[in-house]
Amino acid sequence: MSTGHRPIVDGGELTGPVVDGGGPSNRVGGAGDAPVTLPIDESSTAGGADVRSGGRPRVRPCGDTALLVELDGVEGVLALYEALAADPPPGVTDLLPAARTLLVRFDRPARREAIISAVTRARPSGSRRAAGGEIVIPVVYQGADLADVAALTGLSPREVIDTHTRATWTVAFSGFAPGFGYLIGGDPRLHVPRRTESRVRVPAGAVALAAGYTAVYPRESPGGWQIIGRTELAVWNLAADPPALLRPGMRVRFVEAAPGEGRHG
Repeated sequence: MSTGHRPIVDGGELTGPVVDGGGPSNRVGGAGDAPVTLPIDESSTAGGADVRSGGRPRVRPCGDTALLVELDGVEGVLALYEALAADPPPGVTDLLPAARTLLVRFDRPARREAIISAVTRARPSGSRRAAGGEIVIPVVYQGADLADVAALTGLSPREVIDTHTRATWTVAFSGFAPGFGYLIGGDPRLHVPRRTESRVRVPAGAVALAAGYTAVYPRESPGGWQIIGRTELAVWNLAADPPALLRPGMRVRFVEAAPGEGRHG
């Protein structure tokens, strides 16, 4: 079963609706078109489940072989994702988390009701597991926006670096571009807005902050996050299996590196 390797595009860096972004997938089963939520009236809501801070899941059919589970926030999505990934219901082939939804794909329409029942009965554990272990990312903290982040937070640049490296982050979901992981779990003092003007080019390996997340840009692209550093560690590699280094549920620690230090992870 694939668990979140296919990127979910969250409206191009935290704006707009959550959609299935296409691209490479390690899911079980054949290829198919991106799912479209059907215009139906029925939905299923868990009777008494409170998925951490994500509230009660709302389950809606999404085509013949998928369900879109809606929650109130990313913590709830990650909690439900981890519970289902640890004990997947029979027939589930793919779990794709996003900021407020979890797409559950399965192998045939006849399983739909059983999987709805399994999803609404799921009870995430109180502690977050580290799916796939922990990744260590060395960062040279000389980002173009480091001084601006310090001004926005009231911290010194040194305190921004220390606060960023002190946290244990968790990959919540992927989006915007293949291999772009949205990491949560940082100090609330690092919650900063996007830049007022996006850059046309952000280099691969840029480490950035925005809206309570941190991320590593997997390749050169436009971007509007606040860049605080850069890593030489490749987080997207088509020759690797899976190509995305940062996958939902994984824990990540950032360590300060001197310019020119080798990559590791």
